[in-house]
Amino acid sequence: MTASWRGVALITGWQTVASLGYYTAFAATGIIRAVFGLSELYVGLFITTTVVGYTLALAPSGALVDAYGDRRIMLAAIGVLIIGLVGVTIAPSYPALLLAGLVLGAGYAPAMPASNRGIVAAAPTGHANLAMGLKQVGVTTGSAIASVLITTLAAVAAWQSGFLLIAAVSGGFAVAFAVRYQGVGGGGQMRRPDFGQLRGTTGYLPLVAAGVVVGATIFTTLSYTILYAEDVAGMGVAAAGGVLAATQLTGSVGRVLAGSLADRIGGVRGPVQVIGLQLFVAGVLFGILGFTPADPRVVALIFAGLGVSMLGSTGVYYSALTQLVPRSTIGTATAAGQIAINIGGLVTPPVFGLIVESLGYGTAWLVPATLSLLALGALAILHGQVTSPTAG
Repeated sequence: MTASWRGVALITGWQTVASLGYYTAFAATGIIRAVFGLSELYVGLFITTTVVGYTLALAPSGALVDAYGDRRIMLAAIGVLIIGLVGVTIAPSYPALLLAGLVLGAGYAPAMPASNRGIVAAAPTGHANLAMGLKQVGVTTGSAIASVLITTLAAVAAWQSGFLLIAAVSGGFAVAFAVRYQGVGGGGQMRRPDFGQLRGTTGYLPLVAAGVVVGATIFTTLSYTILYAEDVAGMGVAAAGGVLAATQLTGSVGRVLAGSLADRIGGVRGPVQVIGLQLFVAGVLFGILGFTPADPRVVALIFAGLGVSMLGSTGVYYSALTQLVPRSTIGTATAAGQIAINIGGLVTPPVFGLIVESLGYGTAWLVPATLSLLALGALAILHGQVTSPTAG
């Protein structure tokens, strides 16, 4: 595949549709709580189960992408996501809902390994960070659309309507994508992921450590934005969904701006410096949430700021990651980097839910605030390694 903005656009479109399917789980937390009669803890466990499915399938997905290229894996992933979407709508019990969540997560697992491999090949010269940021806009755009569709349709029709509509759209897009996208080839041989080689790569471990915090803050926020807006800020279902959608949209803006700024700075230090700035701002905003009365307008503004800072950081995170490793291992390296993000997402939402139930949201928001600021230490180590005269 030759480098072109057309290739970037196709990959971004695929990322949007894949995220549209996966993030229905986060958009539907309020609906699922009501339909299945769940507490905040069990809502958090549903999200955790979805992330477990995602995490377990990441390493095999990365290896498959490195071996066979991105196109076939991307098409298969859409198919699995459709199965998960339908599974949520027909789940007769909470255990069945958890199983559908596992399938949704597994279907989304190839997203980052495959799309990152494709975007590195498609990015025009000198615009790698911007291209990655644009591709990551697909994540926030898909999630924002899911937030609006799931909550809006649930208010005027059967709660399953949004899931089924998204499944149908995903199927139609997969057909068009199969015709238009050529893809990037792989090595032709399936190999066991070599995580030991990644550990020896300069700067990789500190970046992955920061990735754990990125995952903890993102998954926690996506899991509890709607519940917080409804329960504390007193918003209705549609308005709460609008807050989550706005957060995702400002996240899109943040990813583009972060990528452009990182390109201007140049080298690996560009994305490293930008993600450090974003995590610092996110930590401050989480702290404000912990101490500020939940006025709906203030809440909306703070979450919009979290979109630009926290959600806007994943593009430069992957930019730094793909610049640290050889192109032939981008699939596996991305899988490992995403596993780090998912570890944060696995642990933090249920812990956050427990703190909410025992101490309230004010204390709970201080957890991602503290984590965001602690991640700056790992990024400082990374920055020192990649700017050292002996760095490879």
